[in-house]
Amino acid sequence: MPAHGFRITLPDSPGLPGSVEELGKLKLAPSPLRPPCTAEERIFKWRGVNTPPNLVIDSGVLRHLADMASRASLRPSTQKGYGSGLRKFMIFCDTFSIPEKDRLPASLAVLNSFALWAAADPDPSDLAFADGTPFEPVSVETVGHYLSAVRAWHLAQGWPAPLTEEQMDVIQYNLRGLKQIQAGKRKRPPRSPVTVHMLGCLKRTLKLDDPFEACLWAVATCAFWGLMRFGEVTVKSRAAFSGQEHLKRKDAVFGRDINGKDYVRLDLPRAKTAKPGEVQQVFLVRQGELCPIDALENLARVVPAAGDDPLFSWRDRNGEIRPIVRDTALSYLNSVFTAWGWGNAFGHSFRIGGASFFLGQKVDSETVRLLGRWRSIAYETYVRAFEQIASQHLSGLATRYGF
Repeated sequence: MPAHGFRITLPDSPGLPGSVEELGKLKLAPSPLRPPCTAEERIFKWRGVNTPPNLVIDSGVLRHLADMASRASLRPSTQKGYGSGLRKFMIFCDTFSIPEKDRLPASLAVLNSFALWAAADPDPSDLAFADGTPFEPVSVETVGHYLSAVRAWHLAQGWPAPLTEEQMDVIQYNLRGLKQIQAGKRKRPPRSPVTVHMLGCLKRTLKLDDPFEACLWAVATCAFWGLMRFGEVTVKSRAAFSGQEHLKRKDAVFGRDINGKDYVRLDLPRAKTAKPGEVQQVFLVRQGELCPIDALENLARVVPAAGDDPLFSWRDRNGEIRPIVRDTALSYLNSVFTAWGWGNAFGHSFRIGGASFFLGQKVDSETVRLLGRWRSIAYETYVRAFEQIASQHLSGLATRYGF
């Protein structure tokens, strides 16, 4: 084990998932009808078992023109979003054993059921949901995007649109009810997010050659970019650290993906949404001047430690290794934020700040949910509306803050 305690993987090691979608709990069943391909290609390459009606006369040239027109009608970014929605539809069909012949074309009953399932965030105490049916709920708005994806898939495969206007009204009626149920669960006032320029000002303030402040910077960047709970990067007290529950130096795996890009994988021994014994993973990539990988490498230089020592640790004046304590970290961070003119941050402020930033950059909400390891759409309660955060995240940051 190197002196810094971190693990290193070779460039060809399978450290990163092939897609962020693979981080989700629900997996897509393999099928020759759904060959591996990019999300952008799914609506064209994923097939059904039924034969669509002829939409052009029997001419190879006209069929080729129709295919070219179909592909050109969608922007690449739209195709990628539709690919994610189509994947979710197929997972639903696998979960409920929908026969292939009923997937394309899909009926009102299938699509209405899909919409209800995708948006449902059931109460665990409700015995009606005790049969083990898996859920990975998204917002009602995201369900609308999913239905648009299934519609585009039908059209790209040569089928008519699957829903009439009247049938869509039926689905919208049910989704309005689910939206009211979701809204009823949102009682906690939203936490104020940490923003990118707050993170930048924090870096300007900290002395990154100081053991404690180097550790604090690693905590802040990993919590923000990794969408991590503050309890995953800190401990309640020095005595509370446990290698079975908290991140250690050897739980940070440095590697390169197949494209030669650096990443760090954090293997969480324990997480709020994990089953007993399940290891959840957080993936960090390069992020310019506010990079969590740079912060961890700096921590390794300033605070060398053994593999079983706390990942987020510092050395006191006696040279003893110490895990960073939650209340101490927050107090120090808030003293910096207050000095810059902001109010206090909470533990969740970094996690929600990272989610807010990604959403503000048009990252798909399902991707953000998977990266943050949220089981439900509860995170949307805390994430500020885009119009409230757009100027903070997007307006002239390089000029105003020098990053």
